Parts: sequence; structure tokens; C-alpha cells
Amino acid sequence: MIELRTPAEIEEMRPAGRFVASVLQATSAAAKPGMNLLELDALAHEMIRKAGAESCYIDYHPSFGASPFGKVICTSVNDAVLHGLPHDYVLRDGDLLSLDFAASVNGWVSDSAISVVVGTPREADLRLISTTEEALAAGIDAARVGNRIGDISRAIGDVAKASGYLVNTDFGGHGVGRTMHGDPHVPNAGRPGRGMPLKAGLVLAIEPWWLETTDRIFTDPDGWTLRSADGSRGAHSEHTIAITDGDPIVLTARG
Repeated sequence: MIELRTPAEIEEMRPAGRFVASVLQATSAAAKPGMNLLELDALAHEMIRKAGAESCYIDYHPSFGASPFGKVICTSVNDAVLHGLPHDYVLRDGDLLSLDFAASVNGWVSDSAISVVVGTPREADLRLISTTEEALAAGIDAARVGNRIGDISRAIGDVAKASGYLVNTDFGGHGVGRTMHGDPHVPNAGRPGRGMPLKAGLVLAIEPWWLETTDRIFTDPDGWTLRSADGSRGAHSEHTIAITDGDPIVLTARG
């Protein structure tokens, strides 16, 4: 079911957005060579505890997950791009790390993701990350009353296409509110003027992600982590936004 939020409810969602942004800032800053993925998860867990927030991931067990997730942040490294299950891995110089985090504060959820290079960057990785960020900005700009879901999807997909990246539409953006995942689904490619009309009060997580040389993915033996079919690297950017009668509000803005 698609729900529209009142202006007062959108204001109530701001603390969740600020908290999610703060966790991504802290974990991405801590992601240095020598840092273990389990330490990043512990840092996020401690921030949740101190804030009195609730994890959206630890007990999460959708149909595509082999078991409850069991951790509080997704840590996807190099050829992993989504749903990376934190495990005993020490980050190395040059790793491409995507962090995806969602939490509930006072009953409201926000969801966001960021990709960073650990230590010395490769130019190809920086380009991959920057195109997802560019696509995220384009998708947010298209999230306006009078447009449709397809306009957001088209804006995202156009950036990928112009940069030579293929787009997988199995996983994409989604509605956000009292729970992490709700309607509508927001694919990362689509046709303008198609799909449901965008209305004030609709809150969405918009999340471009793609891989360097393929659009095919497979699930790691851990039952969660999604990896590229050809070993190429991936990047992921995401914000939770609220559509208004004016400009969209980025609830998870960082910095």
C-alpha cells in the first residue's frame, strides 16, 4: 500500500534521516586499510544503541535472504554491490566499499547508502562512484509533483547509459515510512511518463547502483551478498527523500 505523509509527519521523519546520515559519515570515515568489516558493523551497532534507535536489518528476513541478516549495516566490497553481509574481512588499500544503512528513530525509518574508496583510489572506481551520485541527484530532481515514477527511473538510467554502464532493475528504490521497504518500487531505468503519478507526501528511497562491465549478479554463499557475475566492481548511492509541492527534501543529506 502506498501512503502519503503529511508535512508534520515529514518533519517527524527528519531525526531518522539525520541519524542514518551520521552513521554513514562515521563508518565511511573509519573505513581505512586495516579496518575489519565487523568493526564497522560494531561501530554502527554502538551508534544505534546510544541513539536509542532500532536497526532495520538485524532481524530482516525477506524471501531473497537465506536467513535473518543478523548485522546492522551492509558492507559490500569490490565485486559485491548490494546486501553485503559484514564478515571477518580486513579492508585493503584500494578496496571499493559500499555502505548501506537503515534505521528507525521514533517509529520512522530512513535508508541511505554511500560508496567510497579505501586508501589509494583507482580512476575507474572514482568514475563508477561519481556516476551513481550523479544519477542519484538526477533522480531526486525528477521527484516532483506532476512527474511519474518512470521519470525518476529514466533520469537515473540516462546517466548510466551516457557513462556506458548497464542497469539491473531487479533491485532499486522503494517507499519508506514506518517500515524500510514499501511501495512503490523505483527501478533504476524506465520510460518517462509511465508508472504512478508523484504526489506531495510520498517518501522514497532512491538508489542508483551498477557494476563496471555487467548487469548480471549472483548471490554469495553467505545467502545475502550480491556480487557481479564477471568480477567487476560495483557502486551504490542512496538517499531517502520526501516529495513536496516544491523541491524534494533530502532527509538523509550528509554534511
